[in-house]
Amino acid sequence: MQGSSQITEYEKSLSTNKLYDQNDKVRQIYYLIKSNPLRIPLYISRIRAGFPSPADDFIEEQIDLNRHLIKKPAATFMVKVAGDSMVKVGIFSNDLLIVDRSIQASHDKIVIAAVDGELTVKRLYQREGIVKLLPENDSYLPIEIKGELEIWGVVRHVIHSFEID
Repeated sequence: MQGSSQITEYEKSLSTNKLYDQNDKVRQIYYLIKSNPLRIPLYISRIRAGFPSPADDFIEEQIDLNRHLIKKPAATFMVKVAGDSMVKVGIFSNDLLIVDRSIQASHDKIVIAAVDGELTVKRLYQREGIVKLLPENDSYLPIEIKGELEIWGVVRHVIHSFEID
């Protein structure tokens, strides 16, 4: 299993590089994730989105959301969305985005980028020397990039909560 050997090597590097260094927030977050697994039951049967079927009462396994959603803890961060420029791909205001800095930003990936000193989430367009950040909402225009583009990471997951009172 490749992921577990990478984590073991990273854990070894943490122990030699002073895990409790107050200036290293990535290491502190990694420590919290590793020391506090969040295990939630994962049921064997799939949930149908069409015609309902009888539910099975068998739990397949316990799933750790940190391990499931965060592939490379040292390269991962989360941001909260403000705005509606990405609604066509299911990213809404107040959603949490799990962003991976280790993934190469390339054409058609959804990225977090710095534009005019502010972070934005958009689809990256890179073709024939043209670079744009594309919204996924017809009410917004693409952002054409003339100079250097600073990409903070690629969006790996969206966590969307329903408003329940």
